[in-house]
Amino acid sequence: MSAATTRSRTPDRLCAEAVDLARSAAEEAASPGVVGEHVAALSEGDRVVTHLFECKEMGYRGWRWAVTVARASRSKLVTLDETVLLPGPDSLQPPEWVPWSDRLRPGDMGPGDLLPTEAQDLRLEPGYTGEDTPPPNSAIPDAVTPQALAELVEAEDIEVSAETDRDGDTSGTPVTARGTIASVAEELGMRRARVLSRYGLHIAADRWDESFGAKTPMAQAAPAPCVSCGFLLPLAGSLRQAFGVCANEFSPADGRVVSLAYGCGGHSEAAVMPTPPRPAPHVLDELGADAFPLEPPGDGG
Repeated sequence: MSAATTRSRTPDRLCAEAVDLARSAAEEAASPGVVGEHVAALSEGDRVVTHLFECKEMGYRGWRWAVTVARASRSKLVTLDETVLLPGPDSLQPPEWVPWSDRLRPGDMGPGDLLPTEAQDLRLEPGYTGEDTPPPNSAIPDAVTPQALAELVEAEDIEVSAETDRDGDTSGTPVTARGTIASVAEELGMRRARVLSRYGLHIAADRWDESFGAKTPMAQAAPAPCVSCGFLLPLAGSLRQAFGVCANEFSPADGRVVSLAYGCGGHSEAAVMPTPPRPAPHVLDELGADAFPLEPPGDGG
C-alpha cells in the first residue's frame, strides 16, 4: 500500500488547532515582523499537520513558512517537528541549477580561470599505454603508467630545480637534466600524461570545419580554396591532410585553423596586380620626314 493511501486527508483536530504553537515557532526562526497570516493546515499523516504562514520577507514573494507539528498516539500534547521556509505555487524562484560542465561555452574562460578535465574524458587518451614493450636497459620501466610517468617527471623537475637553487640560481624554473626520465620522455614525445584521442580529434575537426569550412558563406563566395593559397600554414600529422592555419592578417580567419576547402577574398592568387600595359604603336608618325618637290612639274615645255 502506498504512502498516499495511508496518509489521512483530514487533519488531526488537536494538531490543526495548534496554530499559536506553529506561529511562535515560525516567529522564532524568522526575523521579527515577517510571519504573516495563517494560510492553511495540511495533513502530512496520522497526527501530523503542517501549518503554512505568509512570508513578508523582501525578495520572498509567494514563499510561506511551513511549521510541522505532531502528537503521539493517545496523547493530547502537540509537539513541534520542524520549521522551514518553502516556495508557494506563485513564488519567485531561481532558475533550475545546471552543472558547470553544461553551462560552459566556448569563450567563457578568462584570464586566471581553471578548466578541469574529467579523468575519463573521451577527448583524451593516455600518452603512453604500455602496449609497446620498451627495449632492454630502457630508462622507462615496463609497467610505467601515464600517472606514474608524470609523477616521475615532476619529481625529477623538482629535484633538478632544487639543485640549481643550491648552486645560486633562484629563478625556480625546472631544468631537465640530460639522461633523466624527464628528458627521455620529452625526447620520445611522452612528456604529456594524456594526449588527444581519436574521438577528440574528430570533434575538433568537425568544430573547425563548421566555423571555417567549405559550407560557410565566405567560402562559397571565395575565388579559390585555401589549399592553393600562399598564406596557408599546414599542420603536422594527419591533420595536414584537411586543415591548416591562416597567416593572412587581412583575412577573417587570421590565426585560425581553417579547412583546406575554406576560402576568402584574401587568397594570395585571387587578385594579382597586373603588369603595366605596353603603349600601342603610334598611328601618326611625327618623327619621320616625307620628300616633296619644291616646284610643280612642268607642262612638258
